Amino acid sequence: MFYRDHEPPHFDAVYRDYEITVGIDDGIVTGKFPRRAFGHVLEWYQAHREELCQNCELAKAGKPLRPIAPLE
Repeated sequence: MFYRDHEPPHFDAVYRDYEITVGIDDGIVTGKFPRRAFGHVLEWYQAHREELCQNCELAKAGKPLRPIAPLE
């Protein structure tokens, strides 16, 4: 997540040579990812959606983002 990133709110995930963008509000995914890694990203997204929304609001206000725990 970046402070001056484009709308709609989203996050990017990178795995080796693959990259996807996941919409925070709607969960729409663009890009390609290996199936197993894709599943992990969606699991993390679902577990931390509220925190992602909060960080979007912080970024819009120019405030420091809060760390979000990785998938365990």
